[in-house]
Amino acid sequence: MKTVNPATGELIAEYSEMSFSEVSDIIQKANTSQREWKDHSFEVRSVFLNKIAELLKERKQELSELMTTEMGKPLSESVGEIEKSAWVCEYYAENAKEFLKDNPVETDASKSYVTFNPLGTVLSIMPWNFPFWQLFRFASPALMAGNAVILSHSENVTGCALEIEKVIHDSGISTDLFRTILVENDNMKAVIQHEGIAAITLTGSTNAGKIVASQAGEALKKTVLELGGSDPSIILEDADLKLSAESCVNSRFLNSGQSCIAAKRFVIVEKVYDEFVATFKKLASSRVVGNPFDDKTDLGPMARKDLRDSLHKQVEKSIQKGARVALGGKKPNGKGAFYPVTILEDVMIGMPAYEEELFGPVASMIKVKDENEAIKVANDSIYGLGASIYSKNIKKAEKIAAEQLEAGCCFVNEFVKSDPRLPFGGIKNSGYGRELGLYGIREFVNTKTVFIK
Repeated sequence: MKTVNPATGELIAEYSEMSFSEVSDIIQKANTSQREWKDHSFEVRSVFLNKIAELLKERKQELSELMTTEMGKPLSESVGEIEKSAWVCEYYAENAKEFLKDNPVETDASKSYVTFNPLGTVLSIMPWNFPFWQLFRFASPALMAGNAVILSHSENVTGCALEIEKVIHDSGISTDLFRTILVENDNMKAVIQHEGIAAITLTGSTNAGKIVASQAGEALKKTVLELGGSDPSIILEDADLKLSAESCVNSRFLNSGQSCIAAKRFVIVEKVYDEFVATFKKLASSRVVGNPFDDKTDLGPMARKDLRDSLHKQVEKSIQKGARVALGGKKPNGKGAFYPVTILEDVMIGMPAYEEELFGPVASMIKVKDENEAIKVANDSIYGLGASIYSKNIKKAEKIAAEQLEAGCCFVNEFVKSDPRLPFGGIKNSGYGRELGLYGIREFVNTKTVFIK
């Protein structure tokens, strides 16, 4: 197992894969530790979560530099990710007890209520694009609910995975309660179906989600899947075009475009199409692609060369089918997995830029006649993770967001982002289940009815 610097192509480190016997021993020890952990009060658990947050903030610089080295995001974005990871730990440390308190229900019993018990040891299969945040947004509520956690991270951020484990262990938590395992994806089925694993959460591609859901289903295990997205941003004719263009550019090119909730398809009413695209292009063309450790850099390299090459094939295929390059679109030579800020116009049905997830710095511009067609096109996707709509008519935009857009997260006059206080997840091929907020912490618990006559 190797980690490679995507900016230079240089090998960072090599790691040995664990045997199934080693992994099985880790899982069994996690089960033992979890049985002790679940008996601790929320107040005791919160002390450890707050300590994890404190350690993340203390080690912010070194952890951020590691993240940038392994997956290429600009250092300033890595710093922000560590800070957000600390926030989610603090959030659940403060709110878990309230979220999981007994819920009394009036029935013909003398007493009846709903209580929430931890499931046991939860396996988390995490992606490389937000190495710390993706893990902590799941692990914080899972641990506060009384579960143990096993982490299987993407191979190219193995260093981050091991540092996450170190931070959590340094908080004083039992070393068996949270463990990182090093296992190739092709060998994960036996881990997923291990009798000591109570449930599985995965953030990744739709194809990966189907495989994990199938393998977990064979063993009747609970899963939460946060998968891909091809998020639409609707620009209505009464939108503030400067505000909407700035917001959409920020959304599309954050993390070098490698975000499942990044705006990817821009659905623009024809009356304002030309002006919006011109403003978007002006802002996008000023984004600097380069060394992620340089303060002037806006976009670093993509995480791996194979991902960059796959994205370029999608762009080329879209062009072959009639899309027009308004900016970028040419794969650079030289070291690193860099790709230019790219805008495609004349995007239509049948093109990868319309129908597939473009997981990189490529924006698809789609012209529509009116509001009704905009909603139809926005929903014309196998995905349903996030969606945004821009309009000065807040009441109308809210109604569209709340009632008509087919997505798990819908934002008005702002790009889609995750927040510890709000549930996060998708529908259709974007997965099922929720992370964050009240609903996230209740995913990996036994919602139990207690009835006393």
